[in-house]
Amino acid sequence: MLKQNLQQKLLQKLSPQQIQFIKLLQVPTVSLDTRIKEELEENPALEDFSLSNMSEPDEQYPDKDPDDDNFSKDDNEQSDFDEFNIDDYLQDDNVNDYGSRYDQNGDDDEERKEMPIAIQSSFFESLQNQLDLLPLSDKDFSIGEQIIGSLDDDGYLRRPIMSITDDLAFSRNIMAEDEEVEDMLKVIQSFDPAGVGARDLQECLLIQLRKKDANDPIVKKAIKVVEDYLDEFTRKHYDKLERSLGMNSMELKGVVNEILKLNPKPGDSNEVNTKQMQVIPDFHISNNDGVLILTLNSKNAPELRVSRSYQDMFEHYDKSAQKDKKMREAVQFVKQKLDSAKWFIDAIKQRQQTLLKTMNAIMHYQYEFFLTGDERNLRPMILKDIADRIAMDISTVSRVANSKYVQTEFGTFLLKSFFSEAIQMESGEEVSNKEVKKILEDFIGAEDKLHPLADEKLTEILKERGYNIARRTVAKYREQMNIPVARLRKEL
Repeated sequence: MLKQNLQQKLLQKLSPQQIQFIKLLQVPTVSLDTRIKEELEENPALEDFSLSNMSEPDEQYPDKDPDDDNFSKDDNEQSDFDEFNIDDYLQDDNVNDYGSRYDQNGDDDEERKEMPIAIQSSFFESLQNQLDLLPLSDKDFSIGEQIIGSLDDDGYLRRPIMSITDDLAFSRNIMAEDEEVEDMLKVIQSFDPAGVGARDLQECLLIQLRKKDANDPIVKKAIKVVEDYLDEFTRKHYDKLERSLGMNSMELKGVVNEILKLNPKPGDSNEVNTKQMQVIPDFHISNNDGVLILTLNSKNAPELRVSRSYQDMFEHYDKSAQKDKKMREAVQFVKQKLDSAKWFIDAIKQRQQTLLKTMNAIMHYQYEFFLTGDERNLRPMILKDIADRIAMDISTVSRVANSKYVQTEFGTFLLKSFFSEAIQMESGEEVSNKEVKKILEDFIGAEDKLHPLADEKLTEILKERGYNIARRTVAKYREQMNIPVARLRKEL
């Protein structure tokens, strides 16, 4: 027998306005301007009043009341609703209101967009240009093209010669012997940058060394080291190298320096890192005679307002005596545009308030650091500490900290870098692990490079200063700072 049950469930769902705010909150300043321009293009009911007031100063905390009404109207603005043709807009079935544009899954089209990059001569184009200048037969030219196309981004040929021979047969219908491919590979290896076309690191370094002065004794010894003792060299077993090669420390130092000048990844030499993003600070902190002043980047406070013409248009359509289907569609369309504009302005205002509120709490929590710039003055701080101070959710603080920067007198920092774990000293006082990392960095930077400090010695030094931490913790902090072990830090 079929039984029917009635249940009540309490579910938490985000409103379109909340989704809009969350998306805007995590957008950094460098991308906010683009996001606002997109909204201005999509919604004619939204206007940027700051275009006529380009010289406004930065917003300062807490002088400006974030609750000020931004829906100001220009009394001199002429209403142009009579010239508005609703048919031009109603042809688009996908009306851009925030109720339909943002779903509960939080898909963010803006995050998938990439900045355009400048067209430039690539590493592979440079090799192809050098190949074009050589007097080669059609067969050798095709083999050379196949080899260049088989190189990886580092400039190495990782594929076996036999595989390239097979590729020539199947893709180009060229029957070539392995020896012919080997000969053309030697031609490619003579190209710039030096080392290109190598099949491993050893061959890459040897190609570069053999292009140097063959009569230089340092170069000759460097070739000997790379040919026969590369493993000892990479592991910095300098004592073994001195005994095996019959060299003293000064001679070995010259050989080591010669090898270190070589490029292990020749394919990177002509490439530009296109993923670098310009950092625009979201906040500015200045020191006025011991008093810290926090300001918000003016780009985060655009002067947006709802279009007066659209407001008049809505009032005109709404009061119209004619209430046919066409007029109802017009009223609905204009109302959607007005609501979207108001929602966007509210989200921008709420973003400003949240940014300032969060950064103000961080500034006061880490007041000593922002006064001195000394990382040893950073207090242990987790997301919950700030969330409790501003009475907001931890996820909100995380969105602010992960993508926002603050400019100080001591540099520009990602807010995330001010959060750290606590370490308890022997006295019972809790300090930030960044303080320990700074001490480790100072000692390693000042160590004798002939006898670098091992992790055990660093642990002893910290314990003498009252930091009771284990050796494995020291190793973890050292790895987080990308500092190699003592043996690999040794220099001649």
